[in-house]
Amino acid sequence: MKRASGEHWAGSLYQRHLSIRMTRLIANSRVTPNGLTWFMLLLGMGAAAVLAIPHLWAVVVAMLMIQLQGTVDCMDGELARWRRQTGPIGIYVDRIGHYVTDGGLAVAVGVHADGGYRSIGGWTTIGLATGFLVLLSKSETDLVHVARAQAGRDRIADTTENAASHQSLVRRLRSFAATLPFNRLLLATELTLVAVIVAAVDQIRGGLTAFRVLDGTLLAIAGLVVVGHLLATVTSNRLR
Repeated sequence: MKRASGEHWAGSLYQRHLSIRMTRLIANSRVTPNGLTWFMLLLGMGAAAVLAIPHLWAVVVAMLMIQLQGTVDCMDGELARWRRQTGPIGIYVDRIGHYVTDGGLAVAVGVHADGGYRSIGGWTTIGLATGFLVLLSKSETDLVHVARAQAGRDRIADTTENAASHQSLVRRLRSFAATLPFNRLLLATELTLVAVIVAAVDQIRGGLTAFRVLDGTLLAIAGLVVVGHLLATVTSNRLR
C-alpha cells in the first residue's frame, strides 16, 4: 500500500474488502495460491476473447470477468501470505497474467471494431499495434529491475522520490498525466468499463463507429505512454 504506484482504485474501493472475506472462506481448502493465479490469467484471456465479439452483452460479460479477475488477483497474494507460500512462481505467473490481459484486451478492441473474428481487417491491425505498445510499456517497468540486477545493483524501492524525473519538462508532463490520467484507459478495469459505455453507444446508434474511435484512441494513448514512460525512467533515479 506504500508503493508509489499504490493500490488500484478498485482494490481500495471494494475489491480488497471483498477478497479478504473470500480468501477466508478458502483458507483451509485445497485451493492453492498459484492455482488462483493461473485462474486469474485464464480469466484475462477469456475476457479478451469475449470482448472481441461485437455485441453489447459480450462487452458486459468481459467487464464482469475483469472485475472477478481483480478480486482473484487480490486473493492469491492474501492466501499465499496467510499460508506463508509466497515465491517467485506466483509472482511470475501473476506478471504474465497482467501482460496477457492488458495486451489481449487492446487487441480485442480492434477485432470488435472490425466486426468480430470473421471480419479481421485494418482495425484489428490497430488493435495489434496497441497491444504491442501496451506490452512494451509494461516491459519498461519490469526491465528496470532486470537492468539493476544485471548491473549488480540492489532492487530499488518503488517510491515517489525514486520515480521523480531530474528533467523539469518531464516532471511537468508527468504532473499533467497525473491530473488527467488518460493512461489508465490501457488498464483492464478502466478499459472494460469504458468499453461497456462505448458498446452501448454503438447499440443505440447502430454500427461500430464508437468502438473504432476507441480503437484509434487507445493506439494514440499507448504511443504517448511508451515514450513518456521511457523518458521518465531514464531521467529518474531508477537506473542510477
